[in-house]
Amino acid sequence: MPHLTSTEIAGRIADLYGAPLADLEAHAQDQPPGMLSALLGMRDDLALAERSIGFHRDHIARLIHPERQIGRHEVPHLLDGSRRLAEAVAVRDVQVKSVLAVLQSLAPVPAPAPSPPTVSPCIPAPPLPAQSTAPSR
Repeated sequence: MPHLTSTEIAGRIADLYGAPLADLEAHAQDQPPGMLSALLGMRDDLALAERSIGFHRDHIARLIHPERQIGRHEVPHLLDGSRRLAEAVAVRDVQVKSVLAVLQSLAPVPAPAPSPPTVSPCIPAPPLPAQSTAPSR
């Protein structure tokens, strides 16, 4: 499974809908819930999971810094941080898998075909006078 970032997912959503993400977010706010709002929500959840991964990774790095002693007091914090990091990674993976499945099931909306030039309606030719089969004088 690819580990796409929320930024890459945002790009795919923008490509799918053919508009910048900011415009899509503004449009989705004015519409009833639908596929676009679901995709944007999934991307937001993915971004939150990514921020959580970064936060917990940095927290663990501070706890295990080489110049720092790990004592009885730090061990529960280290275990809790590790658990939270694992949860954030799991949430990120699920979000990526879900949003990719949805994006792959959708196709970009084709641009409307240019309409043919408007031609004025043809005026029917006037009927020809009826020819008589009788000999003329």
